[in-house]
Amino acid sequence: MEPGFWHERWEKAEIGFHQQEINTHLRQFWKSLDLQPGQRVFVPLCGKSHDLLWLAGEGHPVTGVELSPIAIEAFFAENGLHPRRWQEGAFEIWEADEIHILCGDFFALESRHLTDMAGVYDRAALIALPPALRMRYARHLGAVLPAGIQMLLVTMEYDPSILTGPPFTVSEDEVRALYAPMCEVALLHTRDALSEESRWRDRGLTWLLEKVYRLTHRPIGSE
Repeated sequence: MEPGFWHERWEKAEIGFHQQEINTHLRQFWKSLDLQPGQRVFVPLCGKSHDLLWLAGEGHPVTGVELSPIAIEAFFAENGLHPRRWQEGAFEIWEADEIHILCGDFFALESRHLTDMAGVYDRAALIALPPALRMRYARHLGAVLPAGIQMLLVTMEYDPSILTGPPFTVSEDEVRALYAPMCEVALLHTRDALSEESRWRDRGLTWLLEKVYRLTHRPIGSE
């Protein structure tokens, strides 16, 4: 999946993946990470998510990364924020109040961009990527994050013979295969999402699960 795919989706406003409300799982399970106010949170492939505002409202400075400048401009404009902008290496930085978004390619991130992160929230990154990119994504994320960091991960599971993503189905087995080499993986919750979201039934799905995980990045040198 090339960057042009996502640029085109935002240019055409084909953004069915964008949620208008704060994510229910974020509200319910964020405290399981046991982060303190003032600790910074990283949100990969953040789009124009309202979840950024919720995290900031919980006292967390937020750093996001997003490929589309259309998405970033919309986030600040729709929320009445007036960002400062400057270029820094591979990224254009947009910043207002406690929210700091790097506009550019996730795979251009380096450890220095994330040195002060204490937590990660991934609702829309892993499931946005096709199978061929998911391993690369997980490995790069593990390489640039500080050791010991915790992540709240939300995934979807459905019959891929009926629907192809994005958002893509990502099984629990795949989550464990991707992250177990570098993280402790704990499944926190499974939700039958089909009964509550008719848009997925309208697309032909006969079952749909959302799963919430807490991932704890192992310190370097630990088994």
